[in-house]
Formats: sequence, C-alpha cells, structure tokens
Amino acid sequence: MRFIFWLRYMVKTAAFRSYRGLFYVFMRLIRYCQSIVNGKEEDFRKRPGGLAFSQSGTNQPDSQPAPPVSLAVPLLEAPPQSLPSRGSQPQTDIQNLQVPTPGISELDVTTPDQTFDITLIPITPLEINRYGRNVRVKDEYEAFLVEKGPLDCSEELAPVAGWEPLTQPEGAMIFYQPYKRVFTDVDVRDLQIRVKINKAIEKAYHEARNASIPLEPFVELGLELIVKDGEEMWGYYFVDHEKRVIFWFEDHRSHALMSRIRGVERKSHIKYALESQYWRHIELFPNRRFLPEDIVMELKELVMYAQADSITSQTSIVHFTSDEIASILNLVDLLGKSANKNCEHSVWIAARIMKHLCETKFVNFYGQPGARLDVEKSLYGKSDAPKNELSRAINAMIGRWQESKAFHKVWVDGRIVHARWEQYMDKLNSDWNGYTIFSTVMVAVDVSFLAVQSVQTQDEVIILLYTSTFSAMCSLLITLSLVTQVNEQLRGSNTAVVSYLSRMAAGSVLDSESFPFMLSLPFGFLLLGVSCFIGALLSAILGIFTFPANIIIYLVLMEMGILVCWLLRSTSVTFVWDLLWYLLCMWYRNTSRFIVYLWNRIIERVSPTVTTPLEV
Repeated sequence: MRFIFWLRYMVKTAAFRSYRGLFYVFMRLIRYCQSIVNGKEEDFRKRPGGLAFSQSGTNQPDSQPAPPVSLAVPLLEAPPQSLPSRGSQPQTDIQNLQVPTPGISELDVTTPDQTFDITLIPITPLEINRYGRNVRVKDEYEAFLVEKGPLDCSEELAPVAGWEPLTQPEGAMIFYQPYKRVFTDVDVRDLQIRVKINKAIEKAYHEARNASIPLEPFVELGLELIVKDGEEMWGYYFVDHEKRVIFWFEDHRSHALMSRIRGVERKSHIKYALESQYWRHIELFPNRRFLPEDIVMELKELVMYAQADSITSQTSIVHFTSDEIASILNLVDLLGKSANKNCEHSVWIAARIMKHLCETKFVNFYGQPGARLDVEKSLYGKSDAPKNELSRAINAMIGRWQESKAFHKVWVDGRIVHARWEQYMDKLNSDWNGYTIFSTVMVAVDVSFLAVQSVQTQDEVIILLYTSTFSAMCSLLITLSLVTQVNEQLRGSNTAVVSYLSRMAAGSVLDSESFPFMLSLPFGFLLLGVSCFIGALLSAILGIFTFPANIIIYLVLMEMGILVCWLLRSTSVTFVWDLLWYLLCMWYRNTSRFIVYLWNRIIERVSPTVTTPLEV
C-alpha cells in the first residue's frame, strides 16, 4: 500500500502538466488496483467518473453541455463519409452532441450545371396532409406469431439509408434525415420514393444557394409529396429557428398562410402568421428537440396574461375559454420540469399552445395601428346591424332582433369567437328545448279549442285556430331539424363551422343575416301561432257578447297593448319600437273612431231624444 501511495505521488508530480491525458488514465488504473486490494471494487464502479482528484487544485469537474437556445435539433459532430445502410445503428448520439458541424452548403454536392426532374412548390406546414392520408390497414384477423426470447424491433426501427424513423407523440410515423436536417411524413422505406426525395432535397438546397439565401447550420427543411391530377410535386419549406419563421427560396403568395384575413399590408404583421406556421412545424415534428427554458418562461407569461385578461374583461380577445386557460396554465407549470431536456411530448405541448397564441395575434392585427382590442369590434368598420331593409323588416316581424345581435357577438369579420361559441351553442340548445315544449302545448290547446261546440259555427275562429295549429307544428318541425342537423354542423372544429356559415351566407340574399334568420324561425312560427290563437279567442268572445260588453273588452285590450309596448320599448331596439309605436297609434286612432261610432249607435237606440256627444 505504501509503495502504491509513493508511486502515485511521483507520477502525479512529474506528469501532471505535460502528460495530463496519460496521467488521467494511469491514475484511474491505480485507483482501480487500490479498490481491488481493499475489496471495494463495486464502490469504484458506482463512483461518478470512476476517478476524481482528491486535491482541490486538481479537481476538474466534467464540462456540462450548454443549455439549448432554440428548438432546433442538435447538430451532429461531422457529416459522414457515407450514409449508413439499412439495418445499421447510428454511431453518434445526436441528442447530447452540441458541437457545431460545417454549414449546410458543404453537404450540397450539386454542381451549378446540374438539372433536376423534380418539381418543387412552396407550401406551409398547414398543407401537410398528415390527418387526411388514406393508408389502409390489412382487414384480416390473424394472431401474430411472437418469436421466442425478448422482442427485438431494432431491425424495423433502424435507419434506412440515413433516414431515421421516429414516432410523433400523436402516433404518426415520421422520418428525419440528420445529415441534411430534413423532416417528412413520406414513407422513405420505398426505394423509388427515397430516390425522389433525395433529389428534392438536393434541388431545394441548390435553388436556395442560387437565390443567395444564407442557410444557417440549424436550418431545417420540410418536404411533402403532393399528387394533383396524376402529377407528382414536392412541397417544401425551410425553417429558421433563430427568427421562428418558415421561408422559401422564391417569392410566394400563400392562401393557407393568410387564413382568409383581409387587409394584411406589413411585414411586421405577416410575421405572426409565419411564426404560427413555425410552431405548427414543431408540433408536427417534435422529436429530437430540447425544450429551452426561455420558451417555457415566455409561454408561461403569455398564458398568465391571457388568464388575467379573460378574468378582468368581458370583451377579451383571448382565444381560449377561462376553463381552458386554467388547464393550460397547469400544464405550463409542469413544463418547467422538462426545460433543457429532450422531452418530445413537452415540446409538442408547448408548440401546440404557442401556435394558437400566434394565430390570435395575427387575426387581431397585433402591433398594428388598427389592432383589435375588443373581441366584438370589426376591423373593417362594419356594423352588426342588418344592412338591407329586408333583414330589418324580417327581424321586426318575427321579433328576434336580439337573435341577430347575439349572433354578431360570436361571428366577427367572418370568424367565430371561440371563447364564446360554446356558451352561445348551449344557449341555442336551451332555447330550442323551450320551443319544442311550447309548440307541443300550443298544438294541444288549439285542438282542444276546436272541440268546443260553440266554436264550430264560427268560420273565422276555425280558420285562425287551424292557422295557429299549423304554425305550432312548423315551429316544432324546424326545431327538431335544427337540433338534429344544424347542431351537429356547429359543434365541429372552428374551420368546419366557419366554412358552413360562410357557405350559408354566400348563397343567401340576407348575407350574414341568413343564419340568425334561420335560428329565429322556430320563435317566429311559435309567435304566429300564439297570435292566431289570441285572435281566435277574441273573435269567439266578441261574437258572444253585446256592444256594451265589447266596448269594455276593447278598453281592456287597449290598456294591455299600451303596457306591452312600454315593455318592448324598454327591452328592444329603436327600430322595433318605432314600428310598434306606429302600428299602435294607427290601431288607437281606428279604435277610437269605432268606439265613438258604437257610442252614437247605442245612444240612438236607447233614447233618440238624448243629446249625443257630437251635438254638444
């Protein structure tokens, strides 16, 4: 033991500075021998690093990799001399490597005179048809034969000619080419597809170089195979992680990027649309990425602001509901534990939320002079009130002006307000249930009234009762149709709802008022049925009593009409009130003349010598 101690001291003193690497190996061997002598070999194996210097001056801690500054997939140490063949295992762990590699241009082996038979078209990550692929699974049942021993899937999951098969958190199979930093959904295990996609990669980098676009080492390329009318094309886009945008090697107008937003004029505005597509790319391909702590902090700040704004403001432009924000905030708190780690599920969660937040900024013209600060405000100066007289007249007749106003609080500038839409639909369902009950009761009352023997001799009463019955039945049928068909269309995704409402508005003279008009039909028919029933009841009553009794009935009805109009004036809009007030004045004038006429006739019959009011 003393010999080992002195030998260790001499070697350390003589070779520490000049032969530090050899000294490290030699000291590790000495420590291992010492552990064997002392019977503590297991302690040596479990000790971090195996061997540490006992002196503080010579203790050099292991260098820790720098925390990631972006969501880019870490670079490999160096481009390989040849791509690995099928079944071979990767020789380097790209998850832990932080050593930068040469630029992308060094991997481009094309020549200036090289031509390609591949067609490239610019796309956005939104146009990647992952959720619409029609890949059929064999529809036959057969018990799978599991071979003896532990299951080994390494052959199926091995890289194919440099392409690594990965599984996205949602379950989709994706492929990543780490040497040229390419992501795709296309199955590159097919040889013909692999040849074509390699040509597409070379052409994309070749065209980018010809366009004098600088490609940083962390730039990624997304590719998608598109088939239109039997013609194959490759959709492409580049991803810049430093600026958080996607870009192309050519000028491009993308309708998918615009999301039907009108009035986009500035680069500082379209930036949020490009950033939203950047996060969609991360969401589609979250594998192999580290989640930077800065992004977690930024996401937490945005979600906390959204929660505070939705709590303190009734017209907040936040995309999510209050319950959704509370749940998201809990998720963001948990994401803090995944910061600076290779956790693909956490990366997917952050990307999905950030995508929606950036979309909200783009839709509401964030940072622009005409930014929307009130969710009910139209950016284009449009009023919620109906534009044509036909819509105004229909709303007045069916008494559902408020239905149109409520609809335009959730439908602003051709887009639905997601945070209010569910509540709006719940209210519609509640109203429809009420209409169903009232219509059923109305039909039963009308049939019961028709069974009265004294009514069967009054034709006008029978006509009004039949009209009331048919109106109530129409209200019932329309309500059932709305519940079974329209409700299903309106409970889908935001894109499907907007598409449905846009088609309805485009094919109607009422434009955007067509949907609230359709929703008002059950109430309109129910109101017509009630009005006809009241008319039938009054006709039956007035046909029974004499003139003096009818005068009393008219006075009572006049008083009731005044009270109803007063109530409508305090709860309705000016246009409806003006119309009703005009009709009430006409009715009052005609009724007054009729009452004077009846009074004169009564006086003449009772006593011809009595002076009438007109003679006074």
